Amino acid sequence: MTSKRWRLFAVVLVVFAMVAAACSSDDAADDTTTTTAGEAPAEVLKVAFVYIGPVSDKGWSWSHDQGAKALKAALGDAVEITTLENIPEGADSERVFNDLAEEGNKLIFGTSFGYMDPMLAAAESHPDTVFMHATGYKQSDNMGNYFGAAEEGRYLSGMAAGAATVTNKIGYVAAFPIPEVLRGINAFTLGVREVNPDAEVQVVWTSTWFDPPKEKTAAESLLDAGADVIAMHQDSAAPGQAAEAAGAKWVGYNTDMTEFAPTAWLTAAIWDWGPFYIKTAQQVIDGTWVTEAYYGNMADGMVALAPFGESVDGATRTLIGEREAEIIDGTFSVLPDPIVDQDGAERPLGNIFEMDYFVEGVVGSPTG
Repeated sequence: MTSKRWRLFAVVLVVFAMVAAACSSDDAADDTTTTTAGEAPAEVLKVAFVYIGPVSDKGWSWSHDQGAKALKAALGDAVEITTLENIPEGADSERVFNDLAEEGNKLIFGTSFGYMDPMLAAAESHPDTVFMHATGYKQSDNMGNYFGAAEEGRYLSGMAAGAATVTNKIGYVAAFPIPEVLRGINAFTLGVREVNPDAEVQVVWTSTWFDPPKEKTAAESLLDAGADVIAMHQDSAAPGQAAEAAGAKWVGYNTDMTEFAPTAWLTAAIWDWGPFYIKTAQQVIDGTWVTEAYYGNMADGMVALAPFGESVDGATRTLIGEREAEIIDGTFSVLPDPIVDQDGAERPLGNIFEMDYFVEGVVGSPTG
């Protein structure tokens, strides 16, 4: 082969090699594309929580935020969590619910009774979003509600209060005269009077969920009137701090608040929202969610009793433990039917979600 022909042959070989390499590269690229084709990235569920108070309350809003954290820990990158604090009830909350839905949140939890109608309106405007309302009773195709039998824990904490009082006067700092608060007061009072039939529960209304100065003042007024145990349906520890300062005892609510008034502390009805939040989010992810009215209890763990304070004696702990076991196994109801009302009249228990009366042993007005 001549030198000229050899050079031409070499050039052809080089070109052929380059084309072959390019084809090989294209094939590899095609192979890569083929292996990933059709594998859409997993869609992240955006979940929002709306709180009536600050998470720092270490009470109601804090307990729900612990549930949100449990949801994130359980489902990880499958969910994206947004939390909003200090959202007022009423028109402001409707705007917030609408904004959250328009921002792509497909599951929205509203955690206060006064969010009910605003959330219902937002749900109507956003039919592809799941809304869940805590403590209410209204529903739609894409809005459910949830709560738990706090009255079970209330009854048991009332037993601790009834055993602790010396003056037979127990003060109760209450938020608003709505059914959930009324049935909690009633169950608490029935627990008090199981162990101490002579004790009475004096109720003062604050018209607040979280206003520590006002709630502290309300507790002080009850202490000045002779109460030596303070109970509450509030989100702050202020009533307990007032009890601690006065040398009285305290039954809390929502969480274990021992740290705020350790000497006064007796116990409390407390919440564990995490399992419900995890279950609900997984249903939305799986496409199996349907409207429901969920009411948890001590048997499923949504409601529990906080650890006892040091002043609760062994006999009282044992008695409460026995009653708790009966509540959990369904052999004891904390709200009997019929029930004796504040005026001493026997009446049908009725729908506890519409309760509008006080039981015997409560001093105060059920209308606020």
